[in-house]
Amino acid sequence: MAATLAALCARNKGFHNLLLSQTSTQLNTPPTRLLWGWLNSIFNKVDGKRIEQVGPDRAAAEWLLRCGAHLRFKDRPSWNRDYNTLPSGPPGRFQIEEIDATDSSIMHIGFEHFRHLEHVKSLKLNKCMYITDECIGMLHLLAGTLQHLEVASCGNVTDKGLLQVKDLSVLETLRLFDLPSVRDKTGTVHLLQKDLPSCEITAEGI
Repeated sequence: MAATLAALCARNKGFHNLLLSQTSTQLNTPPTRLLWGWLNSIFNKVDGKRIEQVGPDRAAAEWLLRCGAHLRFKDRPSWNRDYNTLPSGPPGRFQIEEIDATDSSIMHIGFEHFRHLEHVKSLKLNKCMYITDECIGMLHLLAGTLQHLEVASCGNVTDKGLLQVKDLSVLETLRLFDLPSVRDKTGTVHLLQKDLPSCEITAEGI
C-alpha cells in the first residue's frame, strides 16, 4: 500500500493534494494525524539508488514535487509544479536553482536530498507544518550556494533553529515572518545580524 501511494503521488501531484483535501477536515483526530505523518515520511524518504540512476538534482526534484513543492531549474524561466513538467535528459543536465516549498510536506527525512545540490540559490519555507529546528540545521548542506531564504508561518521553528542560519555564509537576504515559537525575537534577529553582517534581514511580524 505504501509503495502504491508513493508511486501515485510521484506520477501525479494532484493525487497528493487530493489526499490532503480529503483528510484536512479530520486532522484533529490522532489516528489521522499519525497516518498522514506516516505517509509523508514515505514521500520524503531518500532513495540512494534513484540518486545514482538519475542524479541528485532530478532525484531532489522528484522529492520536492512529490511533497507538493515547486522548483525552477537553472537557465529555465518556468517553474516546475508537477512531474509532467520535468525536463528529460542525462544526469547532471538540469540543476535546481530555486525552490518554493510553500504549503508542502517536506520534512527533515528528505533534506538529505540537498547534500549534493550545487546550484540552489533560493529557498522559500512558508506554511510548512513539518519544518523544524532540525530542518533549519540541515540547510548547511546548501551553505555554499544559498543566497535567499524565507522562513514564514512554520510553527515548529524556534530560536534555536533560526540561530543555525548563521552557517549560511553566502546568504544575501533572509525574510522571517509569523514564527510563534521564536520567543526572543529581538535577541535572535540581533544575533543573526551580528553573524551575517552582509545579509539583509527582514523580520517584521516575526
